[in-house]
Amino acid sequence: MHPTGTFVVITGGPGAGKTTLIQGLRQQGFTCVDEAGRQIIRDQSAIGGHALHTADQLLFAEIMLAWEMRSYRQAAHHDTTVFFDRGVPDLVGYYLLLNRPVPRHVSAAADLFRYHHRVFIAPPWPHIYVTDSERHQDFDEAVRTHDALATAYTRHGYELIALPKTDPASRLAFMHEHLSVASPRTPTSDTEN
Repeated sequence: MHPTGTFVVITGGPGAGKTTLIQGLRQQGFTCVDEAGRQIIRDQSAIGGHALHTADQLLFAEIMLAWEMRSYRQAAHHDTTVFFDRGVPDLVGYYLLLNRPVPRHVSAAADLFRYHHRVFIAPPWPHIYVTDSERHQDFDEAVRTHDALATAYTRHGYELIALPKTDPASRLAFMHEHLSVASPRTPTSDTEN
């Protein structure tokens, strides 16, 4: 599955500044897709559901996967650059974080739903890390999440570009610089369906 525009992922552990970057990109006029996890947590909390990282983690993962695939399909209507706060391969990373085997359908989804070959990853940064009503992980888990995501994206053939630990405006400039010199990945037969 290949979008008509360029799909760019920003990933990383919780509290690394991804949402701030997405907000900045949106203010610059870009189409952006919000993270599935936070939306699901809000919905599940509102209805008393159990599809949460702190409750039924496998159900949480399945709902996130469905959400990410749906978001991808909706964004495919855009013929411009779309920025994603996380992508389908994040679910591979989630299973690695849980120390569980990655289900075949999750790996298949990561191979089918492709993004720009360069993925921006926000490194763990204690200086900006905070917990909130939806983010309960401690900093050690944030580091483990980052490492699991790095493994997942590398496993699925992406080039990771670590975001600098700087202010949001400098991070956005860094991203634009890296995207302006990179062309979208040419589809290969192993990702076409």
